[in-house]
Amino acid sequence: MNILEEIAAKTKERVHAAKQKISLAEMQKRAEDMVRAEQEAGTFPKTPDDFAFARAIREGDLSFICEVKKASPSKGLIAPDFPYVEIAKDYNRGGASAISVLTEPFWFQGSDDYLREIKDNVSIPVLRKDFTVDEYMIYEAKIIGADAVLLICAILEDRELRSYLEIAHHLGLTALVEAHDQEEVDRAAAAGARLIGVNNRDLRTFTVDIHNSIRYRQSVPEEIAFVSESGIRTPEDIAELARNRVNGVLIGETLMRAPDRVAALQELMTGCKCG
Repeated sequence: MNILEEIAAKTKERVHAAKQKISLAEMQKRAEDMVRAEQEAGTFPKTPDDFAFARAIREGDLSFICEVKKASPSKGLIAPDFPYVEIAKDYNRGGASAISVLTEPFWFQGSDDYLREIKDNVSIPVLRKDFTVDEYMIYEAKIIGADAVLLICAILEDRELRSYLEIAHHLGLTALVEAHDQEEVDRAAAAGARLIGVNNRDLRTFTVDIHNSIRYRQSVPEEIAFVSESGIRTPEDIAELARNRVNGVLIGETLMRAPDRVAALQELMTGCKCG
């Protein structure tokens, strides 16, 4: 198994344990109650393109999704000192369009509690960055306050992709559908994705090439928003992606390691004159 398959297998174990505490039926009911309350209040968006996270990515020249991440399989421990709420506030203050929060607890040392607290302390949408392997996790994401979920083509079959997209949209959640190659990009579009992200990292070798995003953007219809993920480090990278019709970038390690996250983010924004 590659690392992604290992993470998916471990996540299935995690979901099985979670269901012993709160059943799928109960988690679904809680999420549906939230949707009903939003509908009655008139705050539930009309279409997936109106969802808060989707709007944030489509606005402006190029949007920045900034990641709150303590560790990763490729880099190990990134942030021994991890004031996650302050990190998120820095991103919000620096001009980020949205925040990605790792909730996977084993390889990334994430937590649902990080997302809950961050959501309460920022004014921009929040993505639950986890490895969705069961519909349970989508209802769970709604409950903990996420505005978006991650669906990874490499660990999902086509029927799962379509089903999970439908559930996410029913709950008012944007689905960032992640692809690594042309086949997965095509699968994401065929499943009905409104937001496709290309991960520039090769999961077999961990090498990174941002030109993956540029190549695959050309095959994605203009009406589908497009995000470049991983390996984005300089204003020049940003400028090249912006020139090639990329709508958003997801940046983690570059900002997590910066001594001044606000300044680092604003420096990157000079690449497309954002912010």
